[in-house]
This record gives sequence, C-alpha cells and structure tokens, in this order.
Amino acid sequence: MDAVSQPTKLTEAERIDRLRLIRTDNVGPRTFRSLVNHFGSARRALAQLPDLARRGGSSRAMRICSEEDARAELAASRKLGVSLLAPEEAGYPPRLTAIDDAPPLLGVRGALDTLMRPMIAIVGSRNASAAGLKFAGQLARDLGEAGFVIISGLARGIDQAAHRTSVASGTVAVLAGGHDRIYPSEHEDLLAAILDARGAAITEMPPGHEPRARDFPRRNRLISGAALGVVIVEAAQRSGSLITARMANEQGREVFAVPGSPLDPRAAGTNDLIKQGATLVTEAADVIQAVAPIMERPIMLPLREDDEDQLSGDPNAGDRAQITALLGPSPVSIDDLIRMSGAPPAIVRTVLLELELAGRLERHGGGLVSMI
Repeated sequence: MDAVSQPTKLTEAERIDRLRLIRTDNVGPRTFRSLVNHFGSARRALAQLPDLARRGGSSRAMRICSEEDARAELAASRKLGVSLLAPEEAGYPPRLTAIDDAPPLLGVRGALDTLMRPMIAIVGSRNASAAGLKFAGQLARDLGEAGFVIISGLARGIDQAAHRTSVASGTVAVLAGGHDRIYPSEHEDLLAAILDARGAAITEMPPGHEPRARDFPRRNRLISGAALGVVIVEAAQRSGSLITARMANEQGREVFAVPGSPLDPRAAGTNDLIKQGATLVTEAADVIQAVAPIMERPIMLPLREDDEDQLSGDPNAGDRAQITALLGPSPVSIDDLIRMSGAPPAIVRTVLLELELAGRLERHGGGLVSMI
C-alpha cells in the first residue's frame, strides 16, 4: 500500500496567496517551490518578486496576480465543482507530490478517494488501430478488476478506449486545459460518465484556459507522475506518447510498451521503447507483477536540488555577470554551471531564479536551463 504523510488543510488566505504566486508571470512549479522554501511562505515571496525580477535584468514591471483575480479564479473553480488542492492536502494524488515540478495547486473534480488509489497510466496513438483499441480496452478492464485506477489524457484513440472500459472500476482524466474547456469537445460525454461513476478529472490550468500545443507535454508529466507506471499501447516515432514515456523515465516510473508489427508505423515508437529496455506487455499480469514491489514501499519524497542549498540573499554583480555569461540558447545543467563558475550552489540558484523571474531563463527537464 502507498504510505503517505497525514494530510493537512490550507487556510483560505494561504490558498489565495499560493494561487497568486503560481499565476504570476514567469513563476512555474519549480520556481514556486524555490521561492516558498526560501522565504517561508507564498505571501512573503510575493513581496520579494519585484526586487528579484529587477536584479535579474527585467526591463518592465512584473505582472503579479492580484488578490482580486485569485479570488475570482477560486470562485469560478468552486462554481464548476473544482477544488484547488495543495500537495499536502487529501485528494492530491500521492505519487504526484514526489515529482520535481508537482503543481502547487491542482484543480480536482470528482471523487477524491479515487485519486488516492494506485494508478496505472495507459496512453497511445490518437489514430489507433482496431487491434490497439481492443488491447487498450482489455488491459484497462483487467487492471481495473485487479484494483488499479486507470489514468490517461482523455484524447482520441487509445486514451479514450482505456477510459471507457475502466469507468466502472475507476479512471482519472488529466486535462490540458481548464475544467470548462474539454479537449476534444466530443469527449465531454465521456468525462461526464467518468465523474458520474466516481472517477475524477485533474488539471493545473485555470477555468477558461483553452489548451494549446505546449500544454499537452505539461499535461503528460501529470499523467506519468501520478501513476506507478505508464503503458504505451501504440506510438509512432516523435509522438506525444513517447514524451510521456520519457517523462516517466525521468520521474522514476515504470515504462511498459506493447509490441506491434514492424510494418505498422503506429508501433515504431513502442517497439523502440522495448529495444531501449521498457517492459514488454502482452497482458495485465505483466504490469501487475512489475509494480507489486513498488506498492509495498512507502512514497519517498526526493531531496530537491533547492532543498540541498538554500537561495543566497544577494549575489554580487560579478557573480551575476559570470553565471549569465555561461548561459546561452543551448540547455546546460545546473551542476555544470556550479562547477564552471566556481560560485557556491546557493549563489548560482539565486541568479537563475532572478533571471527566470525576469523572463530571461527557461528551465528544461533533468535540471537543464537555457537563456531565452
């Protein structure tokens, strides 16, 4: 069984402060965590943002989410039946709390107890074959009967087949847009069926947010992050499902792949995953056997890079110039920046935070950063 710490509950004021911080320009989940860890609370971090952005070289005033806007989003969410949950609160998927970029507030609709059960992700091609759809459905049904919740992205094809056959046993839809902006729109009935059957839907996006191309990889990290493992049923080369598999690997999740014909381009990605070491799956027992030992271990929150070294209060001009000069459009690891600059880790991370808040830095997976 998953072991999790005793849940707490945010006050209304804390929820508003956290919402303001994560909805502020240039603040993503990792930056949010760095700021709160360093300043002790979202409220104190909000007060320091203008100065940090100025030190990072911002040429204009930083847009900070107002309390009025945060309260309006909270009200709109509640009107939709959506709870905005923090990682330490009941209903936030336990394994999702352990990823580096877990959403500071997750919009949750549906049965919270379903989100606390062990999950297996099933994803694959939107343009799936009949055989792929049949297998995804059978796998989802068998895993559901074995007690697992199926999590997927509500997309056409494999996702849809996995959701539909696991409605009765429990399934979770991860949305790329807001709870009132379902994509594709023809799956609104499927989502309604999921929620009616004590399933759930989650997203980190606010109400009214229309999903864009860049939102789908962000969504995919939530699918893999909440799950014990990810099963890829069909995936062409360079498909979104392979992005999910890569993220699952980075998050330490099990990656499973269903083999397919070498003549079918929809199986090229999954066959390559098997060559690279993914577990080959032909039945639910393959998945259950692999994740059983993981379920017996408690969920361990990893030591975060910014937990190791707190931010420094005030790097000097020389530090900033040296670290900035080492950065360019090509991603480089933070560890390499620390080594090449010779600066203390806390100084490097503070300069990177300043640059990010100024809109000059982009963070990538695996601890990589680059200049915009």
